[in-house]
Amino acid sequence: MPVRAQPTPLFVLNSLDASVSVIDPVKWLEVKRFATGKEPHHLYLTPDEKSMIVANALSDTLTFVDPKTAEIQRVVRGIVDPYQLRFSPDMKWFVTAANRLNHIDVYRWDGTDITLVKRVATGKTPSHLWIDSKSTTVYATMQDSDELIALDLASQTLKWRTATGSLPADVYGTADDKFMLVALTGGDAVEVYDVSGKQPLRSRVIKTGAGAHAFRALGDGRHLLVSNRVANSISKIDLQTFAVVDSFPAPGGPDCIEVSRDGKLIYVTSRWARKLTVIDVASRKVVQQVKVGKSPHGVWTLDHAKRQ
Repeated sequence: MPVRAQPTPLFVLNSLDASVSVIDPVKWLEVKRFATGKEPHHLYLTPDEKSMIVANALSDTLTFVDPKTAEIQRVVRGIVDPYQLRFSPDMKWFVTAANRLNHIDVYRWDGTDITLVKRVATGKTPSHLWIDSKSTTVYATMQDSDELIALDLASQTLKWRTATGSLPADVYGTADDKFMLVALTGGDAVEVYDVSGKQPLRSRVIKTGAGAHAFRALGDGRHLLVSNRVANSISKIDLQTFAVVDSFPAPGGPDCIEVSRDGKLIYVTSRWARKLTVIDVASRKVVQQVKVGKSPHGVWTLDHAKRQ
C-alpha cells in the first residue's frame, strides 16, 4: 500500500508568548510549540517555498522555519522592528514595516540573504504592506496617522499619501493593480481606492462589520475575506461588485485568516480567546477550535488556497 503523505502543519503565532504553535490539521491538536523572538506578529514564505519567515518585532529578528517539519532553520538578527513583511512578486525585494519606529525598510533579496537598501520615514505606526504585481510600488497603511501611502520600490521614495478612515490595518490590491482595499479597524468598513492614476481616489466604502482588520483571498479568483475583530465575524466581498455577499461567525476577536487548499475551510486566529478557530465554508459554522498561546496573530500553512 502507498504511504500516505504527512499533512503539512498549521502555524499560529502567539504574539504575547513569543512562540509559535504547530497544529496537526487532522487531529486538531497543538503538537509542538517553539520559541521565537519577542512579539511575533506576521509571517511570510520565501520565494523558493523552503522557509517560512516569522518576523519578531521586539527582538529585531527573523526566524526561518521549515514549513513542512516545523524545525527552525536559522535566525537573522539586526532587522529593526519587523512588524509586517512581504516579498515582491519578482523576488528581488523584501520589505518590512516598523510599527513602533515609524519607518519602512527596503531590502534586496539574493535568494538567500537580505541587504538593507534604504530606511524610509513614514507616518505614525506603519501597519500592513502590499506590493503591486509589477514589483514597482509598495502600499502601506499608517495605523495612527490614518493614511495610506505609496512608495516607489526602485527609488525608495514616497509617491503619494492620502487620508483614510480610522485605524487602517490590512491592505489588499486587486489582480489588475487598479484598486487597493483598506480595512478600517477603528470603523466598520473597507475603503476602496482607485490607484490607477497619479493620485489615489477613494471610490467607495464597503460596510462589513465593526473592527474590520485583516484580508485573505478565498482562492477562487473573485472573493476576498475580511475579519471584523469587534463584530466577531468574517465578511466575504465580491471583488467584481465590491459588495458583501456572505458572512461567517468568528468568535473571540478574529484576526489573521488562512484558507485550506480546497477552499472548504477558513482558519482564523481568535485573538482574545487564545484559540485557532476553524470554519466550514459551506455550512458557515465553526467546526473546530484549538487552544494556542496568548494573543494569537498570524496563521499560515503550506497547504493553502491561492493568494489572489
